[in-house]
Amino acid sequence: MGPNITHNHPITPLSDNRTFIISAYYDNRNNSSIRVITIIHHKVKELYCWFPCSPDGNVSITKANIRMHSDRWGFPYCTTDLLCSEPPACDPKYVSIHWSSEGDMNQLPTFEIRNREPTTFSAEFTVCISTMFGNYSNVLQFIQAIEMYKLLGAQKVVIYKNSCSQLMEKTLQYYVTEGTVEVIPWPIHKYLDVSDKWHYSMDPKDIGYYGQLAALNDCVYRNMYTSTYVVLNDIDEIILPIKHLNWKTMMNSLQTVHPNTAAFHFENHVFPKTVFTSAFNFSTWNTIPGVNILQHIYRQPWKPNAEKIIVDPRKVIQTSVHTILQAYGKKSMIDRNTAILFHCRAATQSQLGKESLIRDTTIWKYNTSLIQNVDKILQEIFDVSDSNLNNTGSNPLFL
Repeated sequence: MGPNITHNHPITPLSDNRTFIISAYYDNRNNSSIRVITIIHHKVKELYCWFPCSPDGNVSITKANIRMHSDRWGFPYCTTDLLCSEPPACDPKYVSIHWSSEGDMNQLPTFEIRNREPTTFSAEFTVCISTMFGNYSNVLQFIQAIEMYKLLGAQKVVIYKNSCSQLMEKTLQYYVTEGTVEVIPWPIHKYLDVSDKWHYSMDPKDIGYYGQLAALNDCVYRNMYTSTYVVLNDIDEIILPIKHLNWKTMMNSLQTVHPNTAAFHFENHVFPKTVFTSAFNFSTWNTIPGVNILQHIYRQPWKPNAEKIIVDPRKVIQTSVHTILQAYGKKSMIDRNTAILFHCRAATQSQLGKESLIRDTTIWKYNTSLIQNVDKILQEIFDVSDSNLNNTGSNPLFL
């Protein structure tokens, strides 16, 4: 007997309506087990792993070790790992999760166990973006971010998409066809009452930030054996090297300075999108909705807050948004003279005037390549056809 239905949906509800399966992964790093990434209600205390072990219908059932992540932030639902011990002499390719040890496996949704077969590394850097929601429409900043990631060394960007504008959808499809972006549908609102806040006290619903914690953990495991590094940041953020030109040379240096590191942390520096320079004011770019990051070179004085990370995915057990929760390795804080998190967003210190901000033109060292690449993309997606390479608006060196 083979499994009846193999579910490839990114979110699959079980019949108890309190357990939602994301993906199952083989994890042989510390005693071979199957790690099933889920979103479950915090009161769920018992679940079972069902393995089809032979064509003749033999099923092995083991009790799942339920490991809820510690960053629930008061919400009733949280990201949880179900650890399923592999049955001896079974070598299963599929697993089902059920609230009981009794039943008919033919009636249960079945999930392929990923990461079992060896793969070759197809990327040095994969960027995980979670989650795109709220009819996201910041098209220009999105294109600039993707092109910056490519300039810095990313081969792949994974986006867990809940909703976006039509123009954004068109942009996503371009990058999917190009091979840079992988879009994973993320229809979590169909199953849970989702919040766009990080803490339950701010918005008392089922789960925070559209379930981004589950998406991030899935992204780490999904790319564990295909990418040397995984970059965890939002689409309005860029880990920007100061000493180096790209991520590869930066990480080669950091690995020497910080051996056995699972997560490299980068300081969050906010560049308010309400404070402009007149440089790089292109009429063609102004026709595209969104923020032009090249015009935002004034950053707020740094306050400790919301770092983002580059991880070695093979060392990560559980991750949160701003740090790892469990890992086979240490965390290393990277000095701001080596790299920063360039975060172009609404001001978080809105009482500060421009004179209190710090002028920082690091992003401009990429301006020639970035302008050329963004022009090309806008031409191909939207038929915007004016070259801006020799038209910077004003000489940026004097602004």
